[in-house]
Amino acid sequence: MSRIYLDHAATSPIHPLVITKMVESMEHIYGNPSSIHATGRDARKQLDQARDHLAKSIGANAQDIILTSGGTEADNLAIFGTAFAKKNEGSHIITSQIEHHAVLTACEKLESEGYDVTYLPVNIEGRISIEDFKLALRDDTVLVTIMLGNNEVGTIQPIKEIGELLVDHPATFHTDAVQAYGKMSISVEQLQVDLLSVSSHKINGPKGIGYLYQRKGVNLSPQFLGGQQERKRRAGTENVPGTLAFAEAVCITQKNMVENHKIYQQFKETMTSIWEEANIDFHINGNQQDTHMLPHILNVSFKGTNVESFLINLDLEGISVSSGSACTAGSINPSHVLVAMYGEDSDELLNSVRFSFGYGTTLEDVREAAIKTTTVLQRLVK
Repeated sequence: MSRIYLDHAATSPIHPLVITKMVESMEHIYGNPSSIHATGRDARKQLDQARDHLAKSIGANAQDIILTSGGTEADNLAIFGTAFAKKNEGSHIITSQIEHHAVLTACEKLESEGYDVTYLPVNIEGRISIEDFKLALRDDTVLVTIMLGNNEVGTIQPIKEIGELLVDHPATFHTDAVQAYGKMSISVEQLQVDLLSVSSHKINGPKGIGYLYQRKGVNLSPQFLGGQQERKRRAGTENVPGTLAFAEAVCITQKNMVENHKIYQQFKETMTSIWEEANIDFHINGNQQDTHMLPHILNVSFKGTNVESFLINLDLEGISVSSGSACTAGSINPSHVLVAMYGEDSDELLNSVRFSFGYGTTLEDVREAAIKTTTVLQRLVK
């Protein structure tokens, strides 16, 4: 049985051209970029060219890019780096209730050390209120960290509006763009963010590589100590093969972004149409405006289902999807995102599934997955 992979928001398959680029770099570009001999200089040249590609994808300069081991490290560097660098300026942080755990857990750690953290609520579509943000903003706010696009339901946050409000405020503005990167056009100047995190493995690149954009003049306290790599901001020998492969994935993604957006929208319409024709009782979680929604995520609540048995049955049918819930033997921990949207006692916490599309997904895959989902639902829902 061939499998249908619809969990690209969790991780994505590596593009064949990216694999080729990574293997070639492992074979031929093995020098340490910090070495002054010709082998090291060649590695540095290749690394600098890749860094320039990464920077241009968000309208930044190459020197603004700090290479990291992925999105989690980039988020941690942004949050702890800002908090420690500005510890004498204030101790208030603003975030949202639906952030990725890389952000939430970091904020909770700072909270345990005496920082005051405001967790903004979201509406039923998973979007924060600008009015709530204005009320939360204080003179001693040193960091605002709000994700660009949510990884579970796909809702896009009003980052540009927040950036405009912070123009004359000393707070550092960070956005976790891991899920949004490669799925929508991003300009750090238009968004007016100071820090922005991304990861390679969400866009058909290798795992273990990402970056943090740092606006010139924004202060960060390094979290890795050692050598003077990354302009003394992140110690450790750079992952040259990973970075070159990441840059290749970025070039491919940027080239296909507009067309992919249309294709993913067609996928969503195809799936929902099949369910509607079969009289399946469902609704979509997240914002319904295309301009406020990541194109590749479709989070759906199916009335009368139990997400754990539902996912197991879909897996047996050869369909790889996921839930915002962490399923363990005999118990389910509800998605914090859906809790924030619907409340602790809502049915959506126990019957929602996330379908997410990406490289390799075909319209036939989507049709088959929708039909098999219908079959499973008709069997499970009595």
